[in-house]
Amino acid sequence: MSDLSVDLIGVKFSNPILTASGTFGYGYEVEDLIQLEQLGGIVTKTITSSPSHGNKQPRISESKFGIINSIGLQNVGIQVFIKQILHKLLKFNVPLIVSIAGSSVEEYIFLAKILNKQEGISAIELNLSCPNLHNEIICNDICMMKKIIYNVKTISNIPVIAKLSPLISNITKIALIAQNSGADCLTIANTYPAMTIDVKNLKNKISILKGGLSGPCIKPITLRCVYEVYRHNNIKIPIIGCGGIMNGTDVIEFILAGATAVSIGSASLITPLNLIKIINETKNILIKNKIHSIKQLIGKISY
Repeated sequence: MSDLSVDLIGVKFSNPILTASGTFGYGYEVEDLIQLEQLGGIVTKTITSSPSHGNKQPRISESKFGIINSIGLQNVGIQVFIKQILHKLLKFNVPLIVSIAGSSVEEYIFLAKILNKQEGISAIELNLSCPNLHNEIICNDICMMKKIIYNVKTISNIPVIAKLSPLISNITKIALIAQNSGADCLTIANTYPAMTIDVKNLKNKISILKGGLSGPCIKPITLRCVYEVYRHNNIKIPIIGCGGIMNGTDVIEFILAGATAVSIGSASLITPLNLIKIINETKNILIKNKIHSIKQLIGKISY
């Protein structure tokens, strides 16, 4: 029997397949479509201090090999999340990671303090890298990123995950800074800033100039980012790989590159059933190759 379980941030996950923030709603909405307990973990859509309607429509455009979205962190805000949504998620026997974002250090601290008062949350994921807002990506402001991670970690009694942008000159440099600022884990990486043009109407296909590109086209680039961070001698915290994972083979690639777990976005956006399919495909690969535990494959790529 092949074992898919992994240990991450002090939590045992039944398998390494997590949802990706922003592509799965809050999580509970799809309970009639799939058994959420089969997932390794749920990562909520990103929560902000106040409700947000996000960007104007249209907000999604398909490209040949991926999806460009400019949702803009639409969410109900932290108070409604706590009062109306959190309890719906905690009824499932699956680790829960809550994604948060803000426009200032103080907003991140405010959100983290509220979440730390709640029972049942496995970790906080700091969205430091959303590419479809009007503001600058936080990862590009190293000083602000360090302050956010350090201050949130200082007041947190639950693990803190830093979700990084791939669009920086040196992914290992920013990953090391995130670790040294207090992050317990890294999500590598968010979507890639991109744009798409409607030639017929001579305008953008989405409402703002740029969106976030996801899907199979970004997998090789993100895979390289995961590998470089894992191989860095001074980076010791675990990695959640995120970017273009569409099947079980993709999962195994990310694990071999150094990820302990993976977050799946575009595939689940197509249909949540893909998550269960990917879990089964991953397990079948282990069985076929007579691998006892997926943990045996972490970072084991051959040269």
